Amino acid sequence: MNDINTVKQQYGEIASILVESGYITLDKIKYAARIQEKLLTTKPIIEVLKELKYITDEQVKTTIRKNRLNMRIGSLFVELGYITEENLQAAFDIQKESKTKKKIGEILIEQNCITEKKLTEVLSLQLGFNSIEPELMEIDLHLFSKAPSKWFETYHFVPIHKEEAGILIAFSDPLDPKDIAGAKEVFGENIIPAIALKDSIINTINKIQKGAKTRRTTEMDENSIIGLTNTIIIAAVEEGASDIHIEPMIDRLRIRFRKDGILIHYKDHPPEVAHAITSRLKIMCKADIAEKRRHQGGRIFFDHGGTQLDLRASFYATIHGEKIVMRLLNRQGQILELNKIGMYPRMLERFREEALNRPSGVVIITGPTGSGKTSTVYSCISYLNSPQVSIITAEEPVEYIIDGIAQCSINPKINLTFEETLRHIVRQDPDIIVIGEIRDNYSAGVAVQAALTGHKVLTTFHTEDSIGGLIRLLNMDIEAFLISSTVVCVVAQRLLRKVCSNCAQPHRPSPKELQRLGYTPKDILGGEFRKGRGCTLCRHTGYSGRVGIFELLILDEIVRNSILERKTSHEIRATSIESSNLITLFEDGIVKAANGVTTIDEILRTLPCLQKPRSLSTLRRLVGVSA
Repeated sequence: MNDINTVKQQYGEIASILVESGYITLDKIKYAARIQEKLLTTKPIIEVLKELKYITDEQVKTTIRKNRLNMRIGSLFVELGYITEENLQAAFDIQKESKTKKKIGEILIEQNCITEKKLTEVLSLQLGFNSIEPELMEIDLHLFSKAPSKWFETYHFVPIHKEEAGILIAFSDPLDPKDIAGAKEVFGENIIPAIALKDSIINTINKIQKGAKTRRTTEMDENSIIGLTNTIIIAAVEEGASDIHIEPMIDRLRIRFRKDGILIHYKDHPPEVAHAITSRLKIMCKADIAEKRRHQGGRIFFDHGGTQLDLRASFYATIHGEKIVMRLLNRQGQILELNKIGMYPRMLERFREEALNRPSGVVIITGPTGSGKTSTVYSCISYLNSPQVSIITAEEPVEYIIDGIAQCSINPKINLTFEETLRHIVRQDPDIIVIGEIRDNYSAGVAVQAALTGHKVLTTFHTEDSIGGLIRLLNMDIEAFLISSTVVCVVAQRLLRKVCSNCAQPHRPSPKELQRLGYTPKDILGGEFRKGRGCTLCRHTGYSGRVGIFELLILDEIVRNSILERKTSHEIRATSIESSNLITLFEDGIVKAANGVTTIDEILRTLPCLQKPRSLSTLRRLVGVSA
């Protein structure tokens, strides 16, 4: 008995029952635990045991079914590896704070820890009920007609058909006494409960009653649709969102906001309002409301709180209707000063002195969509802007308006294209040229030629890291000698979520985390890592806000020679680290995590690790921060 209790404490309830049932021995459990410690990616002990072929999936299921009354659903999810202990604890915290006392499963779904389908599968396993999909089954309409549709919606069930033992009924929660009572009130005591996704039940009910019931939402007048559309935009602004996603689905119109780089659910609306909202937004951005088969784009100027917001809208034709994404520009955050973008002191000083203050040359800011490139470019423009210089831009579109510079917003509808604009831009006697994005050979050639004639050029690029920016220029058929003689600096960047300051607590990196970082405990001495526990202020995510991660490549003579010799990206990177003190994105992220700004999870999720990072003490010395 003592051995069983020890297994339960160390390896979980499922493992202890497997030992108690005679499916596996204690020695095999211990061996699997040693294997688990050496894995690069975390796996639950049950998965390791299955991979070692000590147990089968059927034996695990049989164990759970036989002992289902003794096991909590949250612990089951953790032991099966679907969620972490941190996820479960955050769900318990939310449950304590919730006024409606939601179930743990519902909270885990809301927090995107599990899907409803996965919850249904595990509940079916735990409770012993069959899992079915009503949408794919033939429904007995005579049974369905025995109660109003509202009755099925209220008690979350739908009758399927008669069987010898009784009537098969799909429940979203076959243990809810209210739902069971609601079904028995209509169909009597002889019911056979089964478990199904709540969405599947709702879809089935909607399909059956479609055409028989007119929803109130279809009668919404023009004013209420205008109000609903405005409410969505205003809510996104107040949430501090960067993007609004309006997504038509088979049973609903889903609204999500992108905040801190992550999509969060805002609200669902009936599918009937999708067409009206789409038409309203098309009118606002002067798109063609009659065209539903082709993708469209547009721009909306929206007045709110005494300021005019600029929204870039994209309409994408899907099988369920038009999906709309709106990016919020000219947000209240405005332009950051250069010393506040997130670069550490020594890196920032080099960027200013060896790149921005140079009389001519190309400065490239690179990174994927949503990495903050545009914000960094505007910080640079603001730093360089003075009455003594002429700055001219070609952007699509202009995102921030800066007094004192000539900004041009590309508009292909009137033939104001990038090519046309760049052809005229050098005739405006500029000192500094800002090209919104290098998108093709032509814009790359203009940037290089402008730098050759003594101009300073700022632009953005879509590549993974700084070396990738140089390689892509070479692949655009720009001569190596032109790149080496004009490009003075490439900055790669990302945005990582910051640890919530309200619920942050010290975090000791696990052996697995150190292994994935490529470190030993000695390499991170002096690091003060933190992790958010989750609270109401951060929506129980443990994160609030974002911080910039940077990789600064200053092209010195050795790096320029490597480009002329057309060396590989690996060779150029090694040369840059050795001769130009390049700090990689991964290394800059490690320093910020060690200072408690972000987490190791964010680094591993977001940043490319192209080679083993240097020790924390070395990195801190290179970026100019003390322990």
